[in-house]
Amino acid sequence: MQQQLAHVALVVRDYDEALLFYTQKLGFQLLADTPLGGGKRWVLVAPPGPAGGSALLLAQADGPEQLRFVGNQAGGRVFLFLTTDDFWRDYHRMVAQGVVFQETPREEVYATVAVFADLYGNLWDLLQPNPAS
Repeated sequence: MQQQLAHVALVVRDYDEALLFYTQKLGFQLLADTPLGGGKRWVLVAPPGPAGGSALLLAQADGPEQLRFVGNQAGGRVFLFLTTDDFWRDYHRMVAQGVVFQETPREEVYATVAVFADLYGNLWDLLQPNPAS
């Protein structure tokens, strides 16, 4: 059997503001933006890289209950992990784009890593894995 995690749904306040953040500030690619009717859309974004990798499904909150979870889908823990082949290139590009890092980059046994927040406050790790680990 062969399986792959295709998409992770990320609840957002607004499709268009989320698209701007992920494509302009993080440099993600827009894979799909398909109207579904009733104001809903199928919006997929993914970091640049090999085709067929995981993607984020930007899911606009539908009502007050879902809005409560925008920016806190993991209860304040790091929720998503963005790996890169060049930490410092991406770190400096993201800082220049206004991405807010929560800490100074650090060297760990497993990677060079720093935590940043997306436009809603969800926490991410930007990391370049250590090939030796």
